[in-house]
Amino acid sequence: MSNRIDFNSSHKKIIIYVLLIMVTLCVYSQVNQFDFINFDDSLYATQKSNTSSGLTGESLRWAFSIKFFGWDPLTFISLMLDHELYGLYAGGYHVTNLVLHLLSTLLLFWLFCRMTGAIWKSAFVAAFFALHPLHVESVAWIAERKDVLSGFFFMLTLCLYVYYTEKPVIKRYLPVLFSFILALMSKPIVVTLPVIMILLDYWPLKRFETQKSNLLLWQVKEKIPLLILSFMISLMTVHIINHADVKILTFSSRLANAPVSFLIYLEKTLWPQNMAVFYPFPAHTPPWQAWGALLLIIMVSVAVLAMAKRLPHLFVGWFWHVIIIFPTIKLIQVGNDAMADRYHYLPSIGLAAMLAWGIPPLIRNDHVRKKILFPVSIAFLVLLLVIARQQCGYWKNSMTLFSHALEVTRDNYLAHNNLGIVLFNDGKIDEALHHYTQSLRIMKDNAIPYTNRGILLTRTGHYLNAVADFNEAIRLKPDYVQAYNGRGNAYFSLGQYDRAVENYHDAIRLQPDYAQAYNNRGVACYRLGQYHNAVADYSTAIRLRTDYFEAFYNRGNAYYELGQYQLAVADYDQAIHLNPDYAHAYNNRGNAHLSLGNKTAGCRDVKEACTKGACNGLEWSKQKGLCR
Repeated sequence: MSNRIDFNSSHKKIIIYVLLIMVTLCVYSQVNQFDFINFDDSLYATQKSNTSSGLTGESLRWAFSIKFFGWDPLTFISLMLDHELYGLYAGGYHVTNLVLHLLSTLLLFWLFCRMTGAIWKSAFVAAFFALHPLHVESVAWIAERKDVLSGFFFMLTLCLYVYYTEKPVIKRYLPVLFSFILALMSKPIVVTLPVIMILLDYWPLKRFETQKSNLLLWQVKEKIPLLILSFMISLMTVHIINHADVKILTFSSRLANAPVSFLIYLEKTLWPQNMAVFYPFPAHTPPWQAWGALLLIIMVSVAVLAMAKRLPHLFVGWFWHVIIIFPTIKLIQVGNDAMADRYHYLPSIGLAAMLAWGIPPLIRNDHVRKKILFPVSIAFLVLLLVIARQQCGYWKNSMTLFSHALEVTRDNYLAHNNLGIVLFNDGKIDEALHHYTQSLRIMKDNAIPYTNRGILLTRTGHYLNAVADFNEAIRLKPDYVQAYNGRGNAYFSLGQYDRAVENYHDAIRLQPDYAQAYNNRGVACYRLGQYHNAVADYSTAIRLRTDYFEAFYNRGNAYYELGQYQLAVADYDQAIHLNPDYAHAYNNRGNAHLSLGNKTAGCRDVKEACTKGACNGLEWSKQKGLCR
């Protein structure tokens, strides 16, 4: 009797599923300790009140109306759900991204197994997708929830489609349509999915061979609803992008950059190195590079077309990559970067299929192929795992991320600016000033570092220099609300309260839901003795941000000056409820109680304030003989 264990295909698949989970966790298990990044995470998770308020009717309506560089309401809804579960614990958001990536990996393995029956080749494609360092950005960046969420529905749609092709009936088609809608609501890049279905029809599904006589009916007609949806979302996305607030790059520069970036993606796929969160757009692309890259792409495309019948996997894999990456190749400007790792999240699957099915036939000797191919494949995947784990570590926080970006890129103005923000928040003023200045040296017409440097100069008491920076920011970007708010703060610090009010007013005019500007204008009105106006502004700030404890405190001060001590006490109560260590709120509530004749409550509060570092109220009450 033999002691050899007979692994059938089911056992092999189970083992591979387990291994895929293990290797993916080996790379990304660290993400639960990662922080939010000061690059778009605030737009999606931390500062957008509608997202951070959790799942409510109002927030859901907002999710379907908000548009950044596309329409992705399902992404925002998923982030709202995360807020319900985790609050502002960043690790929870990261874990959700990881789970979605892991599910996509497992679905991808199932998909290729189902289509081809080739277990090990399908495993290679899935492992390649799970482990490739270019995919770290999509998984480890909370703001790229749209990548992993749309990726999940992309895989699910294809799996459902394969199930449908086995028995083309309406009850199997409707889940395909519904899943595709969910994918589109996650990220518009999946508009290419119907074309990918046609590629898969050619290989490995081979529907072209089995239904030649009814090609138009079954091949095109069944995809018309999907194509219509793709067309509608494409038009909407182009409209949104054309109205986006980005630096306009010339079409000729984008046209030159596109083929060069395409080849860099291929290079980083085979040898991933020098990956960064932001790749600055090149000041100049030599014509020979652009034309040479374009010629090479055309030659490869013609070659795989010529070999389509003999080597269909090369044809499908190549054009899978080309078709999905085309919308993000910067012919239509989305952002100011030259390229981005996240754009390669789904396109890379085509290249993985090319490697899995294209390399084995090159080794004609069966014995050599069996002896060499498997260990080489494992070694390559292990290399990807090691590099990906290292790359993932850079996403721990903004400091490590942007420091690394400066190490592997040149003239990275965004990395300098965002690293400056980190250093400023850490109290490293001189270092932050250096990075803001470096950012402006590289890109002089960028309003953001001018504004950030202005905030720093205001904090350090250089108010006139701060005003000059804010002026320049506003000149470059007349609708930049943060610059108006910052200039208002600088004028406030100079004692020019009227000019401060004017700037806060401009910020509010440009962004009517800017709670901080309302609060700041309220403070300026308070200094001008306009207490009723101050109360009105504080009330609006509180309506916009219900957890705005500073606004409650400030409104309490205004009510106190108006002699409305009960209302003042109520606001101080709210400020203390939201921030139990707020010493000044205890102090001023104590004063309000004393003004109402409530000596017991008043003395208790001013004594508590003193334990927290604010003793002026206690000293005053002792001088008046009110408290002992």
